[in-house]
Amino acid sequence: MTSQVMGDTPARHYDAPMETATPSPRHPVPRAFGEHLRHWRQHRRLSQLDLAQQADISTRHLSFVETGRSLPSREMVLRLAERLDVPLRERNTLLVAAGFAPMYRERALDDPALAPARRAVELILRSHEPCPALAVDRRWNLVAANRMLPHLLAGAAASLLQPPVNVLRLSLHPLGLASRIVNLVQWRGHVFERLRQQVNATGDMLLEGLLDELRAYPIPEGAQDVRLAGEHLGVAMPLQFRSPSGVLSFISTTTIFGTPVDVTLQELALETFFPADETTAEALRSLAAA
Repeated sequence: MTSQVMGDTPARHYDAPMETATPSPRHPVPRAFGEHLRHWRQHRRLSQLDLAQQADISTRHLSFVETGRSLPSREMVLRLAERLDVPLRERNTLLVAAGFAPMYRERALDDPALAPARRAVELILRSHEPCPALAVDRRWNLVAANRMLPHLLAGAAASLLQPPVNVLRLSLHPLGLASRIVNLVQWRGHVFERLRQQVNATGDMLLEGLLDELRAYPIPEGAQDVRLAGEHLGVAMPLQFRSPSGVLSFISTTTIFGTPVDVTLQELALETFFPADETTAEALRSLAAA
């Protein structure tokens, strides 16, 4: 579902295709439950002894489960997934591999059952005006945006604005917004680090491929390594952006749902931008009024 609010028209919703993970020659996708389990244990850099102690089972039994000599109960699958901090989507995969039904539902954001969550997202985005804000799925495809975002996208190649719009590709692509970001080198480093952490957390090979793609983008000629003050341990990241209204200075933050039990909600993130100076605040107010 992608929703974009333009002018005074109501929000429009339409389906945006989600990319489907495909096996990579370098990273074959495990199929049996034991292979899945070993994949996640090694991905979290845990020994069998470490995981067995955390899950309160014997190392011998864990070894039997990994090799397929023993089948886990549904309770054990969920316990191991919890200890390994496996995302909800992949917990469903573990359950199916062990012979059980998926536990966590995945629904489009415009599903009636997610109406309260959708209203919350739209309220946050709308309330953030006149500052830009957007919502993305776990692969950084645009899901929703407020009326201010289009003001920042003017001039980007039309091919990058075709849904599903990947906001990281749009921001760093030479035909996207890269040439308009004053502190591009700093911003690229911030994006790469966030994406690397996300790959480590999810094990998503498509995200790893996206990271490789973004790293391969050339830095526009003439770009300077500008380092803006204000980055605080990844909590707020400074961004300076050239626009028809002049250079706009922002700090950005990310909001996620705290305790989701739905795959869609766990993978949803709200990216909100705040003016870092009064000049930017006044420019945004003028854009909103126009």
